Amino acid sequence: MIHDSLEHFLAALRAERRVFGRKRAPGAGRTAATSGPMALIVVEDAAEIETTLRHHLALGFARVAAFAPPDLPRPALSDPRLDWVRAETRTPSAGSDIVNTVIGAVPAGQWLYYCYNAEYLYFPFSEDRGITEFCAFLAEERRDTASCVTVDLYVRDLTLHPDGLSRDEAHFDRLGYFAHGRRDAQGRSLDRQLDIFGGLRWRFEEHVPPERRQIVRVALFRAARGLTLGEDHRFDRAAYNELQCPWHRSPTAAICSFRAAKALRRNPASRDVIASFDWAGATPFEWRARQLLELGLMEPGQWF
Repeated sequence: MIHDSLEHFLAALRAERRVFGRKRAPGAGRTAATSGPMALIVVEDAAEIETTLRHHLALGFARVAAFAPPDLPRPALSDPRLDWVRAETRTPSAGSDIVNTVIGAVPAGQWLYYCYNAEYLYFPFSEDRGITEFCAFLAEERRDTASCVTVDLYVRDLTLHPDGLSRDEAHFDRLGYFAHGRRDAQGRSLDRQLDIFGGLRWRFEEHVPPERRQIVRVALFRAARGLTLGEDHRFDRAAYNELQCPWHRSPTAAICSFRAAKALRRNPASRDVIASFDWAGATPFEWRARQLLELGLMEPGQWF
Protein backbone atom coordinates (compact mmCIF):
# COMPACT_ATOMS: atom_id res chain seq x y z
CA MET A 1 0.00 0.00 0.00
CA ILE A 2 1.15 3.54 -0.77
CA HIS A 3 0.66 6.26 1.84
CA ASP A 4 0.95 9.91 0.83
CA SER A 5 2.30 10.95 4.22
CA LEU A 6 3.52 9.65 7.54
CA GLU A 7 0.30 10.92 9.12
CA HIS A 8 -1.76 8.80 6.71
CA PHE A 9 0.25 5.70 7.62
CA LEU A 10 -0.06 6.41 11.34
CA ALA A 11 -3.82 6.84 10.98
CA ALA A 12 -3.99 3.40 9.35
CA LEU A 13 -1.98 1.89 12.20
CA ARG A 14 -4.23 3.48 14.81
CA ALA A 15 -7.32 2.22 13.02
CA GLU A 16 -5.90 -1.30 13.03
CA ARG A 17 -5.03 -0.90 16.70
CA ARG A 18 -8.64 -0.03 17.50
CA VAL A 19 -9.84 -3.10 15.62
CA PHE A 20 -7.29 -5.28 17.38
CA GLY A 21 -8.43 -3.96 20.75
CA ARG A 22 -12.06 -4.99 20.26
CA LYS A 23 -13.44 -8.34 21.24
CA ARG A 24 -13.78 -10.48 18.16
CA ALA A 25 -15.64 -13.65 17.45
CA PRO A 26 -13.64 -16.91 17.66
CA GLY A 27 -11.61 -17.43 14.53
CA ALA A 28 -11.48 -13.75 13.61
CA GLY A 29 -8.31 -12.87 11.77
CA ARG A 30 -5.56 -10.57 12.95
CA THR A 31 -4.11 -7.73 10.91
CA ALA A 32 -0.56 -7.86 9.64
CA ALA A 33 0.46 -5.16 12.11
CA THR A 34 -0.53 -7.29 15.10
CA SER A 35 0.22 -10.82 13.87
CA GLY A 36 3.99 -10.56 13.77
CA PRO A 37 7.05 -8.31 13.83
CA MET A 38 7.01 -5.10 11.79
CA ALA A 39 10.09 -3.69 10.00
CA LEU A 40 10.56 0.05 9.55
CA ILE A 41 12.98 0.88 6.71
CA VAL A 42 14.16 4.50 6.56
CA VAL A 43 15.10 5.20 2.92
CA GLU A 44 17.64 8.03 2.64
CA ASP A 45 18.77 7.59 -0.98
CA ALA A 46 18.39 5.30 -3.99
CA ALA A 47 21.00 2.74 -2.91
CA GLU A 48 19.81 -0.87 -2.74
CA ILE A 49 16.21 -0.05 -1.86
CA GLU A 50 14.73 -3.13 -3.49
CA THR A 51 17.32 -5.56 -2.10
CA THR A 52 16.80 -4.14 1.40
CA LEU A 53 13.04 -4.63 1.18
CA ARG A 54 13.33 -8.12 -0.33
CA HIS A 55 15.77 -9.20 2.36
CA HIS A 56 13.50 -8.21 5.23
CA LEU A 57 10.39 -9.60 3.57
CA ALA A 58 12.24 -12.90 3.16
CA LEU A 59 13.02 -12.94 6.89
CA GLY A 60 9.29 -13.23 7.51
CA PHE A 61 8.31 -9.81 8.81
CA ALA A 62 4.53 -9.54 8.91
CA ARG A 63 4.78 -5.98 7.65
CA VAL A 64 7.60 -3.97 6.07
CA ALA A 65 7.06 -0.21 6.00
CA ALA A 66 9.47 1.83 3.89
CA PHE A 67 9.65 5.58 4.53
CA ALA A 68 11.01 7.57 1.60
CA PRO A 69 11.06 11.17 0.31
CA PRO A 70 8.89 11.97 -2.73
CA ASP A 71 11.81 12.05 -5.19
CA LEU A 72 12.56 8.33 -4.75
CA PRO A 73 10.40 5.93 -6.77
CA ARG A 74 8.75 2.91 -5.21
CA PRO A 75 10.32 -0.41 -6.29
CA ALA A 76 8.18 -2.73 -8.37
CA LEU A 77 7.34 -5.11 -5.54
CA SER A 78 3.84 -6.54 -5.21
CA ASP A 79 4.09 -8.13 -1.76
CA PRO A 80 0.95 -7.20 0.23
CA ARG A 81 3.06 -6.88 3.39
CA LEU A 82 4.86 -3.82 1.96
CA ASP A 83 3.85 -0.24 2.81
CA TRP A 84 5.48 2.66 0.96
CA VAL A 85 5.23 5.86 3.01
CA ARG A 86 6.13 9.33 1.75
CA ALA A 87 8.08 10.99 4.55
CA GLU A 88 11.03 13.24 5.32
CA THR A 89 14.05 11.01 5.95
CA ARG A 90 17.07 13.24 5.38
CA THR A 91 17.23 15.17 8.64
CA PRO A 92 19.55 13.99 11.44
CA SER A 93 16.64 12.92 13.63
CA ALA A 94 14.44 11.45 10.89
CA GLY A 95 15.06 7.83 11.84
CA SER A 96 14.33 8.21 15.54
CA ASP A 97 11.38 10.52 14.82
CA ILE A 98 9.74 7.91 12.59
CA VAL A 99 10.38 5.10 15.07
CA ASN A 100 8.96 7.11 17.96
CA THR A 101 5.79 8.04 16.09
CA VAL A 102 5.21 4.40 15.14
CA ILE A 103 5.77 3.30 18.75
CA GLY A 104 2.90 5.57 19.73
CA ALA A 105 0.59 4.15 17.07
CA VAL A 106 0.97 0.39 17.55
CA PRO A 107 -0.22 -1.81 20.44
CA ALA A 108 2.09 -2.19 23.42
CA GLY A 109 4.05 -5.41 22.99
CA GLN A 110 4.27 -5.14 19.20
CA TRP A 111 7.71 -6.21 17.97
CA LEU A 112 9.35 -3.50 15.87
CA TYR A 113 12.62 -3.40 13.95
CA TYR A 114 14.23 -0.44 12.22
CA CYS A 115 17.09 0.11 9.82
CA TYR A 116 18.05 2.17 6.77
CA ASN A 117 18.29 1.27 3.10
CA ALA A 118 21.37 -0.76 2.14
CA GLU A 119 21.23 -2.43 5.57
CA TYR A 120 20.44 -6.11 6.15
CA LEU A 121 19.43 -7.85 9.37
CA TYR A 122 20.93 -11.20 10.35
CA PHE A 123 20.19 -13.14 13.51
CA PRO A 124 21.37 -16.60 14.65
CA PHE A 125 20.26 -19.32 12.22
CA SER A 126 18.29 -16.83 10.12
CA GLU A 127 18.90 -18.98 7.03
CA ASP A 128 16.52 -21.56 8.50
CA ARG A 129 14.46 -19.72 11.12
CA GLY A 130 12.18 -16.73 10.70
CA ILE A 131 11.99 -13.46 12.57
CA THR A 132 8.70 -14.44 14.24
CA GLU A 133 10.35 -17.51 15.78
CA PHE A 134 13.29 -15.39 16.94
CA CYS A 135 10.99 -12.84 18.61
CA ALA A 136 8.96 -15.61 20.22
CA PHE A 137 12.11 -17.01 21.81
CA LEU A 138 13.07 -13.56 23.10
CA ALA A 139 9.62 -13.17 24.63
CA GLU A 140 9.91 -16.58 26.31
CA GLU A 141 13.14 -15.36 27.89
CA ARG A 142 11.31 -12.24 29.10
CA ARG A 143 13.39 -10.06 26.80
CA ASP A 144 11.88 -6.97 25.22
CA THR A 145 14.87 -6.33 22.95
CA ALA A 146 17.61 -7.89 20.87
CA SER A 147 20.81 -5.88 20.70
CA CYS A 148 22.40 -5.58 17.27
CA VAL A 149 25.96 -4.83 16.21
CA THR A 150 26.28 -2.78 13.05
CA VAL A 151 28.77 -4.51 10.74
CA ASP A 152 30.12 -2.06 8.17
CA LEU A 153 30.10 -3.37 4.61
CA TYR A 154 32.30 -1.87 1.90
CA VAL A 155 34.18 -2.60 -1.31
CA ARG A 156 37.94 -2.93 -1.42
CA ASP A 157 38.44 -1.30 -4.83
CA LEU A 158 37.03 2.23 -4.88
CA THR A 159 38.14 2.78 -8.46
CA LEU A 160 35.62 0.17 -9.64
CA HIS A 161 32.92 1.21 -7.16
CA PRO A 162 33.50 4.87 -6.25
CA ASP A 163 30.39 5.01 -4.06
CA GLY A 164 31.87 2.28 -1.83
CA LEU A 165 28.94 -0.06 -2.39
CA SER A 166 28.50 -3.35 -4.24
CA ARG A 167 26.63 -6.42 -3.01
CA ASP A 168 28.72 -8.70 -5.22
CA GLU A 169 32.00 -7.27 -3.90
CA ALA A 170 30.93 -6.67 -0.29
CA HIS A 171 33.62 -7.01 2.39
CA PHE A 172 33.70 -6.37 6.12
CA ASP A 173 36.24 -6.33 8.95
CA ARG A 174 36.69 -9.77 10.48
CA LEU A 175 38.72 -8.34 13.38
CA GLY A 176 39.52 -5.05 15.11
CA TYR A 177 36.44 -4.77 17.34
CA PHE A 178 36.54 -3.74 20.99
CA ALA A 179 34.14 -2.70 23.73
CA HIS A 180 34.03 -0.89 27.03
CA GLY A 181 31.42 -0.54 29.71
CA ARG A 182 28.95 2.26 29.22
CA ARG A 183 28.68 4.97 31.87
CA ASP A 184 26.02 7.53 32.68
CA ALA A 185 26.47 11.31 32.79
CA GLN A 186 27.82 11.06 36.35
CA GLY A 187 30.42 8.47 35.38
CA ARG A 188 28.66 5.54 37.02
CA SER A 189 28.85 2.14 35.33
CA LEU A 190 25.62 0.99 33.66
CA ASP A 191 24.78 -2.67 34.20
CA ARG A 192 25.00 -4.90 31.12
CA GLN A 193 25.48 -1.96 28.76
CA LEU A 194 28.44 -1.70 26.37
CA ASP A 195 29.74 0.66 23.74
CA ILE A 196 31.25 -1.40 20.92
CA PHE A 197 33.58 -0.02 18.26
CA GLY A 198 35.02 -1.36 15.02
CA GLY A 199 34.66 -1.39 11.26
CA LEU A 200 34.96 1.69 9.09
CA ARG A 201 33.80 3.94 11.92
CA TRP A 202 36.86 2.91 13.95
CA ARG A 203 39.44 2.77 11.17
CA PHE A 204 38.45 6.21 9.89
CA GLU A 205 37.27 7.69 13.17
CA GLU A 206 38.76 11.11 12.38
CA HIS A 207 35.99 11.50 9.79
CA VAL A 208 33.17 10.25 12.04
CA PRO A 209 31.55 12.39 14.77
CA PRO A 210 32.22 10.88 18.23
CA GLU A 211 28.54 10.25 18.90
CA ARG A 212 28.32 8.07 15.76
CA ARG A 213 31.36 5.86 16.27
CA GLN A 214 29.92 3.12 18.49
CA ILE A 215 28.13 0.35 16.61
CA VAL A 216 25.55 -1.00 19.08
CA ARG A 217 21.96 -0.49 17.98
CA VAL A 218 18.93 -1.89 19.81
CA ALA A 219 17.07 -2.25 16.54
CA LEU A 220 14.65 -5.06 17.46
CA PHE A 221 12.35 -4.32 20.39
CA ARG A 222 8.81 -4.44 21.74
CA ALA A 223 6.79 -1.24 21.72
CA ALA A 224 5.79 0.17 25.10
CA ARG A 225 3.77 3.17 26.12
CA GLY A 226 5.99 6.22 26.49
CA LEU A 227 9.09 4.49 25.12
CA THR A 228 11.41 6.89 23.26
CA LEU A 229 14.38 6.24 20.97
CA GLY A 230 17.16 8.85 20.81
CA GLU A 231 19.29 9.87 17.83
CA ASP A 232 22.15 7.87 19.38
CA HIS A 233 20.15 4.62 18.97
CA ARG A 234 19.60 4.40 22.74
CA PHE A 235 16.25 4.18 24.47
CA ASP A 236 15.15 6.19 27.49
CA ARG A 237 14.72 2.99 29.54
CA ALA A 238 17.87 1.35 30.87
CA ALA A 239 16.56 -2.20 30.48
CA TYR A 240 16.08 -1.67 26.74
CA ASN A 241 19.77 -0.79 26.34
CA GLU A 242 21.11 -3.88 28.14
CA LEU A 243 22.84 -6.40 25.88
CA GLN A 244 22.14 -9.39 28.10
CA CYS A 245 19.58 -10.52 30.63
CA PRO A 246 20.69 -10.82 34.29
CA TRP A 247 20.70 -14.63 34.45
CA HIS A 248 22.45 -15.80 31.26
CA ARG A 249 23.64 -14.79 27.80
CA SER A 250 20.95 -13.52 25.45
CA PRO A 251 20.88 -13.91 21.66
CA THR A 252 22.07 -10.92 19.68
CA ALA A 253 21.84 -9.95 16.01
CA ALA A 254 23.81 -8.04 13.39
CA ILE A 255 22.89 -5.34 10.90
CA CYS A 256 25.20 -5.51 7.89
CA SER A 257 25.33 -1.99 6.58
CA PHE A 258 26.75 0.01 3.67
CA ARG A 259 25.70 3.24 5.40
CA ALA A 260 29.14 4.20 6.75
CA ALA A 261 30.82 3.45 3.42
CA LYS A 262 28.30 5.65 1.61
CA ALA A 263 28.82 8.51 4.05
CA LEU A 264 32.62 8.36 3.84
CA ARG A 265 32.47 8.44 0.04
CA ARG A 266 29.94 11.28 -0.13
CA ASN A 267 31.68 13.54 2.35
CA PRO A 268 34.28 15.55 0.37
CA ALA A 269 36.62 15.76 3.37
CA SER A 270 36.89 11.98 3.67
CA ARG A 271 36.49 11.10 -0.02
CA ASP A 272 39.56 13.11 -0.99
CA VAL A 273 41.88 11.43 1.53
CA ILE A 274 40.62 7.82 1.66
CA ALA A 275 42.03 6.00 -1.37
CA SER A 276 40.84 2.55 -0.32
CA PHE A 277 38.83 0.77 2.36
CA ASP A 278 41.05 -2.30 2.00
CA TRP A 279 43.29 -3.61 4.78
CA ALA A 280 44.62 -6.90 6.14
CA GLY A 281 41.46 -7.53 8.18
CA ALA A 282 39.06 -7.30 5.22
CA THR A 283 37.16 -10.46 4.31
CA PRO A 284 34.43 -11.13 1.72
CA PHE A 285 30.91 -11.12 3.11
CA GLU A 286 29.12 -14.38 2.36
CA TRP A 287 25.60 -13.06 3.08
CA ARG A 288 24.86 -15.69 5.70
CA ALA A 289 24.38 -15.63 9.46
CA ARG A 290 26.76 -18.52 10.12
CA GLN A 291 29.76 -16.46 9.04
CA LEU A 292 28.86 -13.74 11.55
CA LEU A 293 28.31 -16.32 14.31
CA GLU A 294 31.68 -17.96 13.67
CA LEU A 295 33.43 -14.59 13.94
CA GLY A 296 31.63 -13.70 17.16
CA LEU A 297 29.77 -10.72 15.72
CA MET A 298 26.53 -12.10 17.13
CA GLU A 299 25.70 -14.94 19.51
CA PRO A 300 22.85 -17.41 19.94
CA GLY A 301 22.62 -17.25 23.73
CA GLN A 302 20.40 -20.17 24.78
CA TRP A 303 18.81 -20.46 21.32
CA PHE A 304 20.11 -23.58 19.58
